[in-house]
Amino acid sequence: MEQHEHEQVECCHTDSGERKSHHSDKVKNNLTSRLNRIEGQIRGLKGMIEKDTYCDDVLNQIAAVQSALNSVGKLLLEHHMNSCVIGRIQEGDREVIKELMITMNKLIK
Repeated sequence: MEQHEHEQVECCHTDSGERKSHHSDKVKNNLTSRLNRIEGQIRGLKGMIEKDTYCDDVLNQIAAVQSALNSVGKLLLEHHMNSCVIGRIQEGDREVIKELMITMNKLIK
């Protein structure tokens, strides 16, 4: 990941207490494109089931979808750590580590 992408991601808290991230258009487009491909893969899986495709072939496609989704998760986690997490630690907020550990445990189940 290039350094300039880290600088374009910010984590902020709005006045209403809502948490938001601000990703560059390049990062948003990358994530959206990946998710669109995954969405297509899911539709393909449904079609495979409807057509009684051989189970092993369906399972291999499921593995591909899981891998693609994990890749999106890793990319987003990297951006999160290089923006929100670092920023909150620099502000003295140690709770972000606990939050991050809970999230990572969910991702690696």
